Amino acid sequence: MNRKDVFFSFSVYESGSFLCCSRKKMYLCRMMILIVILCYFAALFTISRLTSRRATNEAFYRAERRSPWPMVAFGMVGASISGVTFVSVPGMVQTSQMTYLQVCLGFVVGYVVVAFVLLPLYYRLNLTSIYTYLGQRLGRQSYLSGAWFFLLSKMTGAAAKFYVVCIILQRFVFDAVGVPFGVNVAGLVLLIWLYTHRGGIKTLVVTDTLQTLCLLAALLLIIYKVVDGLGMTLSEAVQTVTDNPMSRIFVMDDWLSRQNFWKQFLSGVFIVIVMTGLDQDMMQKNLTCRTLREAQKDMCSYGVAFVPVNLLFLSLGVLLTMTGTAAAGDSLLPTYIGSFLVGGDSVAAIPVLFTLGIVAASFSTADSALTSMTTSYCVDICQRPDDERLRRRVHIVMCIVFVLFILLFRAVNSTSLIDAIYIMVSYTYGPLLGLFAFGLFTKKKPKDGWVPYICVASPLLCYGMDQWTQTYLDYHFGYELLMLNGVLTFTGLWISARYTRLAACQSLS
Repeated sequence: MNRKDVFFSFSVYESGSFLCCSRKKMYLCRMMILIVILCYFAALFTISRLTSRRATNEAFYRAERRSPWPMVAFGMVGASISGVTFVSVPGMVQTSQMTYLQVCLGFVVGYVVVAFVLLPLYYRLNLTSIYTYLGQRLGRQSYLSGAWFFLLSKMTGAAAKFYVVCIILQRFVFDAVGVPFGVNVAGLVLLIWLYTHRGGIKTLVVTDTLQTLCLLAALLLIIYKVVDGLGMTLSEAVQTVTDNPMSRIFVMDDWLSRQNFWKQFLSGVFIVIVMTGLDQDMMQKNLTCRTLREAQKDMCSYGVAFVPVNLLFLSLGVLLTMTGTAAAGDSLLPTYIGSFLVGGDSVAAIPVLFTLGIVAASFSTADSALTSMTTSYCVDICQRPDDERLRRRVHIVMCIVFVLFILLFRAVNSTSLIDAIYIMVSYTYGPLLGLFAFGLFTKKKPKDGWVPYICVASPLLCYGMDQWTQTYLDYHFGYELLMLNGVLTFTGLWISARYTRLAACQSLS
């Protein structure tokens, strides 16, 4: 069995009981899932229709800066969670207990930093794309390097996250009716294009609210069904989770552990600063608020919400280990859900709820990613923000490339997707961290022609250092790769600026 099979190995599909289950029940379950998804998309298309009337490029890029901050904050919870959280976080308790909450506590601090350091800068400059700042402060090559690294980072991360919903629907529904995986992916991305290509970010601010509501409702109902299946009351379930050894949160005693508190906490801070504050996707919605103060309230509100939401996912993981589900890691929740296709609820309510939650979370992430990449390419790379025809063509191209990345990601997998994504972004977002830090905390200007080479060299050096420490020191870098990558980029920019200054002094002499 290869790594791809391990990642989503739903053992229930290989069991004899599955082969003997009622075909009628399986048919009803699939029909129920399809009906729920169709109703869900009908709601999204209705919202798109209402919000995209007379939509202009300004509405597509910035929603005309009229978005109510409570709606943006609530919708951002779903956009930031993604379907990966549904699949990966519950299974984390088996190997790392609830130590992921240490990262989430770092998230809270990171959101405060973004709200009071980066947002004031973006609002003062009245930016459509946040990478415009790099051009104004550091130079054209820095500007283009930041934009290209964002496009690479976002395309890779969003494809990995959207892969979750594609494979779930393939396993639960489309395999049985002979629909190829490629057709499944292309169809889902087409649906995203249909409700985003006109209204853009203006539509997404509203649809994200619906999607967050759906995924949180699905999560709470799944927890309720699991608790009920274990014969517990909710208060008994809370006490059981609290007393379970898997509920350990803090690791203070082992400095070499990847779960050490300070490593996890500081990584959480920098993950948010980079993946939110330096990410056009996440910031584009926050920049649709009417004022800076409203944007700051929005940022801090949904930042705090991450702790209780992830606590619910981890608590679900602890409860699932008590159900006797024979699976681990990312397969824990999907395998439990799949067991209800064999027995249990007559209408298979849990698979339907799970699918709804996954679809809501994944689409909330993918639609905003495609919109932000379209924005960045038109504004930063082409520098033609007013060309509506170009924007529509780029949006289509981004959707096609997105499909290709998802198909590519199917062949390159990991046993823990959320870990894989954070490690990937440690390499691709690190240069962005270094560029923005250099611009914000120094008054120097790097040698502009060196910047692309520095941004490429830093991740390569990080990879080499990680391999060396594993071989000779038996130490494996975790999320702290992001900080190391940023430091290397910052150092390279500093050296280039010093070289430029020395060259200028020599020419004057």
